[in-house]
Amino acid sequence: MDEPLFFEVLLVGNRWTSDGREISADDVADFAELTGDHDPLHTDQLNSKQSPFGGPVAHGLLGLSVLAGLSSEQPAVATLALVSIADWRFEAPIFFGDVVHVVTTVVETVSHGRRAGRVTWLRQLVNQSNRIVQQGTFVTLVSTRARVQRFGDRIGQAAIEVEAIASTSDVSTSR
Repeated sequence: MDEPLFFEVLLVGNRWTSDGREISADDVADFAELTGDHDPLHTDQLNSKQSPFGGPVAHGLLGLSVLAGLSSEQPAVATLALVSIADWRFEAPIFFGDVVHVVTTVVETVSHGRRAGRVTWLRQLVNQSNRIVQQGTFVTLVSTRARVQRFGDRIGQAAIEVEAIASTSDVSTSR
């Protein structure tokens, strides 16, 4: 993986587009199992006449989760924390088989001390027809290069020490 982008290089107006990802019936079923949301709107057993959307649709929060994953690599940023999600809108349904991608735009950058900055991002989940199906803003804390230079050696050294301990230990568990 390339070095992540730091706060100093992010400019208002920067824009990235992620790779696409198909939303499958299996994805929806797995999400329903994980969350316990088994609403009939999200099952392929619902016929098109019973659905207000003309067929089964993915959970809105599945779309938001996919967006979070896709936007974690485009752009790859030195994120320290997610601060908030605001003004989230579910603009259109996501149907089984839709291929979605994320368009991410830097809306605002504000220094947050010497070692981090707050970045406000407009994130849009877009389907294969170029229709925005979800959008809103994420606010994250992003590391500055100075933070990595100050703390990076200690973090790296700790990782080396943990790896060394793990490689010399003969730990086994039984269940």
